[in-house]
Amino acid sequence: MGLFQSFNISASGMTAQRFRTDIIAENIANVNTTSTAEGGPYRRKVVTFSERNVTPFSQVYSASKNEAVGNGVKVKKVTEDYETEFVKEYDPANPDADEDGYVSYPNVNTVTEMTNLIDSTRAYEANATAFSASKSMAEKGLTIGL
Repeated sequence: MGLFQSFNISASGMTAQRFRTDIIAENIANVNTTSTAEGGPYRRKVVTFSERNVTPFSQVYSASKNEAVGNGVKVKKVTEDYETEFVKEYDPANPDADEDGYVSYPNVNTVTEMTNLIDSTRAYEANATAFSASKSMAEKGLTIGL
C-alpha cells in the first residue's frame, strides 16, 4: 500500500460521513414537513455506502504485492425509507389534514436521527485520527535519514 493511498482511504471515509451527516441534518430539519413538492409528507432518507474501486475476489491472490485491495468508501445511493410508516395525528384544523381530520407527519424519528448523527460523527473522527496517524508516520519516515 502506498503512502498516499492511506490518506485517500481516510479522506474518502471523512467525505462519506460528512455527506451522511448532511442527509441526517436534512431529515431532522424536515421532521414537521407535511407537504412537499412531490405531494405528501417528507420521507426520511437513508445513505448507503460501498467500497470504492472494488478489486474482484478472483484478482485478490493474483494481484502483485504493490497493488492494493482496499480503496476506501463511497456513497452508493440515497434512498427514501418506505419501511417506516408516517406518523398520523388528529388535527382537523390543519390544511394538510385528510377527510378524517388526520395529518400525516414524516417518518423521521428524532432519537434515531440523533443516534445516527453521533455514529456518523464518531466515524468521521476515527477517519480523521487515522489520517493524522498516517501523516505522523510519513513525517517520522522523512526524519529517519537526518
